[in-house]
Amino acid sequence: MRMDVLTLFPEMFDGVFNSSILGKAQDKGIVSLNAINFRDFAGNKHSSVDDMPYGGGGGMVLKPEPIFSAVEDVLSRRTQERDKSTETEPVSPPRVILMCPQGETFTQRKAEELAKEEHIVFICGHYEGYDERIRQYLVTDELSIGDYVLTGGEVPAMVVIDSVARLLPGVLGNENSAVSDSFSTGLLEYPHYTRPAEFRGWKVPDILLSGHHANVADWRRKEALRRTWQRRPDLLDHVELSPKDRKWLEQLQAEREHGDPIG
Repeated sequence: MRMDVLTLFPEMFDGVFNSSILGKAQDKGIVSLNAINFRDFAGNKHSSVDDMPYGGGGGMVLKPEPIFSAVEDVLSRRTQERDKSTETEPVSPPRVILMCPQGETFTQRKAEELAKEEHIVFICGHYEGYDERIRQYLVTDELSIGDYVLTGGEVPAMVVIDSVARLLPGVLGNENSAVSDSFSTGLLEYPHYTRPAEFRGWKVPDILLSGHHANVADWRRKEALRRTWQRRPDLLDHVELSPKDRKWLEQLQAEREHGDPIG
């Protein structure tokens, strides 16, 4: 996969792209990550990328020309690279994602969808907003990471890139890690324990030391359901629950109603 980020502050991505999982993924050739300063495409002597909004109002608005030109340059370079390679498949159009507080809330399901793409371009804005023609005629998606406002789209783009990249085959050392993460199954993840088996009098649940894989799997499912029910019950409305799951949730509810400890 190739991911290009259009930003006014490409230096913000240096540490993120070259460290930890993302750095290793690039070293393996699994993903290509590029930060591009769209000010380089301003096309005017002052390299300005914003202007006052028509109709008046506070703040500055990002102009369409630099961003359109930057995206078109990215597409042109990708086509040239493909032409020089031995691949014969035509270049598929990228997903062009506008990081924006007005966008669709980013979720694990969206990350899984984007992980199937070959090329993603992220646009990170600043100032008051974007010229509306960028939304109308250039982008394919608008994404938000939550109902709050940040200085720019760089940090949200980093969040999405990290979430998507770790789903690509070969990125994680253990391929099962992404499968069992919180939200991947629709539930929050079950508790984890490691050595020592007893620490300051606090013991690891006996079942995890039993070596009985079926019982461990059953315990983990129950604990994932419990944690989701306690912390994010809204998620249960969107999870396919088995009869065993429903019975366990009914037990949890009964224990709460009767004031019994939920164990």
